Amino acid sequence: MVKPTLGRSWLLAMIHGILGVGALAGGIMLIIDPTGNAIGLPSSLLEHSPFANFLIPGILLMLVLGVMPLIIGISLVRYIRSALCEKLNLFPDRYWGWTFSLYIGFALLIWIMAQVYWIQAASLIHLIYFAWGIGIQIVTLWPGVQRRYSH
Repeated sequence: MVKPTLGRSWLLAMIHGILGVGALAGGIMLIIDPTGNAIGLPSSLLEHSPFANFLIPGILLMLVLGVMPLIIGISLVRYIRSALCEKLNLFPDRYWGWTFSLYIGFALLIWIMAQVYWIQAASLIHLIYFAWGIGIQIVTLWPGVQRRYSH
């Protein structure tokens, strides 16, 4: 059972919340305008990618790095029971929200590596979000945070 006080885990919930809001907004903008023009992304960024426009990346961004971190952030603050999430939990001795926090950290790292690979360039924003993904992993693995989400 999750302990009633947040302690340092408030930081983890906040990191997920900020990531989720930003990715949700960016994903929605890419879905609304798959050309990328609305947010200043030239279509040339897709030249070496498997995508003809930003629709699929927008949907993935919205769901994987937008909706999921928001759900995880909420679940880290308020214990939510989910049979499906428990089945997907690779660490049965931990609350599923904690495990999914690790999953999102990895998803963000993979997202940034794929972007850099397909764009064939890296910018400051890639470094910031790569560090954000590592930060999620570090905070998730803090001993106090791990203890809070142990069964």
